[in-house]
Amino acid sequence: MTSRADLHTHTTASDGVLRPAELVDKASDVGLDVLAVTDHDTTAGVAEALERAQLTSLVVIPGMELNARTPHGEAHVLGYFLDYDSPTLRRRLAERQEARDKRGEAMVKRLTELGLRLSWSRVLDIAGGGSVGRPHVARALVEAGYAPDVDGAFRDLIGKGGPGYIPTPSLTAEEAVGWVLEANGIPVLAHPLHILQALPSLIRAGLVGLEVYYGAYTREDMAYLAGVAQRNGLIQTGGTDFHGSDVMATGGLGSAPLPWQHVERLLELAGAPAV
Repeated sequence: MTSRADLHTHTTASDGVLRPAELVDKASDVGLDVLAVTDHDTTAGVAEALERAQLTSLVVIPGMELNARTPHGEAHVLGYFLDYDSPTLRRRLAERQEARDKRGEAMVKRLTELGLRLSWSRVLDIAGGGSVGRPHVARALVEAGYAPDVDGAFRDLIGKGGPGYIPTPSLTAEEAVGWVLEANGIPVLAHPLHILQALPSLIRAGLVGLEVYYGAYTREDMAYLAGVAQRNGLIQTGGTDFHGSDVMATGGLGSAPLPWQHVERLLELAGAPAV
């Protein structure tokens, strides 16, 4: 099933492989009506995506995805319909960008100490000026012949628990929800199946929604999460976590089976025109 919307995507502003304009073109080509641009810890790709969307019928939602921590493990908080040019948000995200760069450089240093000689400057080249993430390190590992592909690099070297893994210095998930709310956005917990223990605290902090229809989840997973969302009065969203071909693949753009009524509910909540 192909949805009319994909509410979880990444561009070269963080660790995706398509420029924001290219992502908009691809979304239009595959028949999407609504696309959320949700790069990690940055809104740098939003303006370009919005500008490109003016040449299409596509509705682009300005968003981001914040990496955060809870007592139960890492959580990712999506923010939709943000005031993405807010000076406060821009300052906070610049600090997050610096933290991500330091983490990436430390990861390269650790891998080099393990005998896998990587160049930090090459990782920066791969990132192309965007927010540095593990996929950029993974692509450098593949390029240098240390991994067969990006998935292999994550599985064997830089995934959680791997010899080259270094956690992202992160804010608390409650703080992440607060950042989204302060930017007049709608906070949603991304791919939440592993982190549902944190839900009560996040709801108290102002969480509005749950990413139910996720590219990597089974239909059983989605049905379970839909029940969780309903019981807690949360809106339901969905997306593929699209980064591009062969990068953290969770399905093709628009392939998460997000029912349209949930997109309508998100648009209504944001006060956006119906599509």
